[in-house]
Amino acid sequence: MKNKLTQIQIKNAPDGKLEDGRGLRLVKKGAVGKWVFRFSHLGKRREMGLGAWPALSLAAARSARDGWAAELVAGNDPIQLRDAAQAQAIAERDRQDPTFAELVTMVFESRQATLRGGGMRGRWRSPLDLYMIPAIGNKRISQVTQRDVVDALKPIWKAKHPTATKAIQRTRIVLATGRMMNFECDPQIIDAAKHFLGEVNHKITPMRSVAWQDVPELYAKLGGTTSGLCNQWIILTLVRMDAARGACLSEIDGDLWTVPADRMKGKEGKVQDFRVPLSGPALEIADNIRRVGMEYLFSARKGPISDAAVEKCLRTHGADGTPHGFRTSFRTWVQDTDACSFEVAETVLSHNIGGTVERSYARSDLLDRRRIVMDKWAHFVTGETSNVVAFKA
Repeated sequence: MKNKLTQIQIKNAPDGKLEDGRGLRLVKKGAVGKWVFRFSHLGKRREMGLGAWPALSLAAARSARDGWAAELVAGNDPIQLRDAAQAQAIAERDRQDPTFAELVTMVFESRQATLRGGGMRGRWRSPLDLYMIPAIGNKRISQVTQRDVVDALKPIWKAKHPTATKAIQRTRIVLATGRMMNFECDPQIIDAAKHFLGEVNHKITPMRSVAWQDVPELYAKLGGTTSGLCNQWIILTLVRMDAARGACLSEIDGDLWTVPADRMKGKEGKVQDFRVPLSGPALEIADNIRRVGMEYLFSARKGPISDAAVEKCLRTHGADGTPHGFRTSFRTWVQDTDACSFEVAETVLSHNIGGTVERSYARSDLLDRRRIVMDKWAHFVTGETSNVVAFKA
C-alpha cells in the first residue's frame, strides 16, 4: 500500500483524521496534531502514539511506523516493547540521577550504623523531611541549585535558625556523600546558599535551670508521684532524661547503677556503659520501688514514664527549669562551693575530658572520687548539710 499523504495535503487539510496508509494516521486540530500507529496484535486492535506533528515530521512518523511494524511482524507487541524501553530508561535515569528525596534515603541508610537508635533518637532526618524534601524532594539531584536551597530555608532562616542550620548542614552532607557516590551534584552550592540567606545574629538561649540554692526546697516537694520521683532521681544521679526514664532495677548492683550505652548520649560505637554511684537517698528510692515489684523504676502503663510527664511535673511545682537543667544546677554548685575538681565534676556529667589521645591513656571513670561528691550533693539537696564530707573529691 502506497503512502497517501504529502506535506502540502497535511497543511491544507481541515481538522480531522488523515490516513497515510499501513496504519499511520494523523489526528489534526488546527496547526498541530498527533501521529498514531494503528495495528492488530493477537486479534486485538490497538493504537500507539508516535509523537506530535509538526515536531515529528511526516517522514519521521513513517520511519517510526515502519520500525514498529517490523516488530509486529516478528510477533512482538509494539506497545509492550515501548513501555519496557521507557521503564528501563527511567530506571537508568533514577540510578544515575536520583531525586533529592531518594538521595537523602540512600545517605541516611549509609550512615545509620553510626547513628544512635538507627538515626531515630537524634532525628537525623527530621530537618530534611520537614523543610528540604517538601520543597525539592522530587527534583533530580543534578538539577538542585543554591536557589532551591535558599527558597526552601528562607522562611525559617531567621525565625528558626537552629533548625535551619541543621537542615542546611545535613543537606551539605547529602550532597557531599552523593558526590562521593559519583552522582552529579555539587555540595558547594551550600556555601552560595548561605551567602544569599545572609548572616543571622542568633543568640543561643541556655537551657533553663533551677538555681542550686533552690534545689533542696524543690526536691522536698517532688516525692509522692512517679514523675516526681523520676525528677528526684535525676537530681541525685545527674544523668540525662533518657538514662533516667529507662532505669531498671536489674541495672542496679549494690550501690552502683550501670546505665547501658544505648541510653547514653554520643555516636554509635563511641559510647560505653556508664557507672553511677548511688547515694543513700537514691538507694532509698530504688528500694521502695523494689518492694512494689516493678522492673522499671519509673513506670507508665506499657513501659517507662514519658519525658513529657517528667517535665510537666516541674511546671506543676512552678519550677523555673527543666529536668536536664539540674545538671547545670549541680555544675554551678560545684563552681560556687569548690566541691570537687573540674575533671570529677565533668565525669559526673559523663562529659569527655581532654583530646582523643589523652582519653586513650586516662581511662579511669573516677568512680570513688565521684561517689564522694555525689554523696555531698545528695546531703545538700536533701537538707542533710550537717553530714557533708569535709574533704574535696
